[in-house]
Amino acid sequence: MRADFGMKLFTGTSHPQLAEGIASCLGSKLADVNVTAFPDGETFVKINENIRGEDVFIIQPTCPPTNHNLMELMIMVDAAKRSSAGRINAVIPFFGYARQDRKDQPRVPITAKLVADLLSAAGVDRVVTMDLHAAQIQGFFNIPVDHLYAKPVILRALTEHFGEDCDNLTVVSPDVGGVKMARAYSDALGASLAIVAKHRVSATEVEAMQLIGDVEGRDVVLIDDMTETAGTLCAAADILKENGAKRIFAAVSHAVIGDLGHQRINDSVIETVITTDSTPVVATEKVNPISIAPLLAEAIHRIHIGKSVTSLFDIDGPSV
Repeated sequence: MRADFGMKLFTGTSHPQLAEGIASCLGSKLADVNVTAFPDGETFVKINENIRGEDVFIIQPTCPPTNHNLMELMIMVDAAKRSSAGRINAVIPFFGYARQDRKDQPRVPITAKLVADLLSAAGVDRVVTMDLHAAQIQGFFNIPVDHLYAKPVILRALTEHFGEDCDNLTVVSPDVGGVKMARAYSDALGASLAIVAKHRVSATEVEAMQLIGDVEGRDVVLIDDMTETAGTLCAAADILKENGAKRIFAAVSHAVIGDLGHQRINDSVIETVITTDSTPVVATEKVNPISIAPLLAEAIHRIHIGKSVTSLFDIDGPSV
C-alpha cells in the first residue's frame, strides 16, 4: 500500500473511546459510518463517505459481548469491501476467543482458528492485535498479523510507580505459562523473578498451590496477559502475602473485568492493578487503566506508509 492512498479510520461500538484516542494521536478523525441495530437485534452498517481505493482501519476489540462485537466487525468489513476499499485492516487490540486455541479435551472446537477463518473470509487483508493469549494464534491466519506488545506502555507506568531502583522488587508470574512474559519484565526492570504454580478448579475458581522464589519483605508485581474474574491474580496475591510479600501490585495487558472481578480485586491484598484500555475499563481506586492509543496509532501510521513495525511488536523493542 503506497502512502499516496488515503487512510480512513472506522470504529465499531465496542470501544469508540479508544478509536477516538487513536485518531487524535494521528491528527485525524474517524470516518462517518452508522452502526445501528434493527428492532430484532440485527446489526446494520452504512458508510457515509467515499472509501474507494482507501486504506481502511476498523478499530474493534472483540471484548464482551464477544459474539455481538465480532459479528459487528465482520459486517463492517463486508461493508468496506463492497465499497471498494483498497485494503481492509482489522485493528483488534483484544482478540476474543484467544483462549480457545487448542483441543484440550475431546470433541471441543478450536474457536480461535474459526474466528481467524471468518475474518479472512469476510475480507480482512491484515490484522493488528496485542498480547495474544497464545502467540501461535498468528499462525491461524493466512493474512499478515502484526502482534504488538503492551510491554512498553506498562513498563513506563511501572517505572513511574517504582522509580529506577528496583532492587527490592520481584516480578511474579501467576502461572507457569506466563513465565516468558514475566521474565521479559523482570529483565527490563532489573528485578528478580518468582512463579506461582496454580491449579484451576473451574472457569471462575483458581487455587494457588506453590510459590517458586523468595518474596519475603519485598514489593511484588504480578504480570499477566489478561484477567476476567481476577481469580488467578487474587489467589496468587494471597499466597505471596502468606510468604511475606510487603506490597503487592499487578499489571495485566487486558482487563475484561466484570462485577465479580472488581469485587475480588477490591477485597484482595492487591494495592493497584495497572492495565491498558484495550477494552473499556472502569477506573476505580484499585484499577488504573493506561492508554495504548499512541502505540496503536504508531502501528497504524507505519502500516499505512509501508514502514517496518518490527520495533513495535518485538517484546524487547523500544518504547513508543
